[in-house]
Amino acid sequence: MREYWHLDDTRCLSAKKDWVGFKSVAMTRNTVTRNGLSSVQSRYFISSLSLGVKEVARAIRGHWLVESHHWHLDVTFREDANRTLNKHVAYNLNILRKLALNILRLLDVGRKDASISKKRFILCCNPVKYLEQLLTF
Repeated sequence: MREYWHLDDTRCLSAKKDWVGFKSVAMTRNTVTRNGLSSVQSRYFISSLSLGVKEVARAIRGHWLVESHHWHLDVTFREDANRTLNKHVAYNLNILRKLALNILRLLDVGRKDASISKKRFILCCNPVKYLEQLLTF
């Protein structure tokens, strides 16, 4: 469960002078229950926007979607370890990694719990089995 709070009346915050353009604070509390155990995570955000709580919630979810994408590029494809010196080649490799990531997200390997890394491994073990599905993307 996700809950969101938004505060745009920042007069009570003394540190606001340290952040240029500071206009609001948002908080999200995520409650996750797995195997009967619940964990609660709270995150705080500062913003230069004065939005309503619905727009703040949308912006936060959008931010984590982008972060998740970058995390997969770095962890699954080790993009930060890339030492390609030619900028055009590095740019082209980045595009190919993003394409591969999107294909892996869409790929059905018959397991609902398959992570991106697991799908990549399964695909590499038997590419012919998934060739037709890959060519339809």
